[in-house]
Amino acid sequence: MYKTVVTPRFGDIDGLRHVNNTVLAVWFEQARNPIFRLFTPNLELDYENWKLIMVRTEFDFLSEMYYGEDVEIRTFIEKIGNSSFTMGHEAWQKGKLAVKGKAVVVHFDFIEKKSIPIPDSIREQLMKHIIPEGLEN
Repeated sequence: MYKTVVTPRFGDIDGLRHVNNTVLAVWFEQARNPIFRLFTPNLELDYENWKLIMVRTEFDFLSEMYYGEDVEIRTFIEKIGNSSFTMGHEAWQKGKLAVKGKAVVVHFDFIEKKSIPIPDSIREQLMKHIIPEGLEN
């Protein structure tokens, strides 16, 4: 499991004084960087080197989060297929699970426009972070 600490910015807050729900997509994306580095160690953003494409995301908002308290994003692997894998995310603030989500990502060849199998060496690294049911504690 990877952990990323995010400090909510004033601009992340909505009119109800909560962290806005749109912010979680950005925070969860930031928390995926260690997993992206398994596929592209230097994180070059060009089609010849980038190897992943997102095909699905989902979020469950369980409680409010507020400005002034850091948020811990926990990222882990839930499932690994032949060319795709599912990442789980959880956002915790003050010891409470506030948001959980998933992202399905495909190992992809952007030049050929097709999915490609996840190499065994990367699969082994992903397996080190597998938590099938999520954390929630």
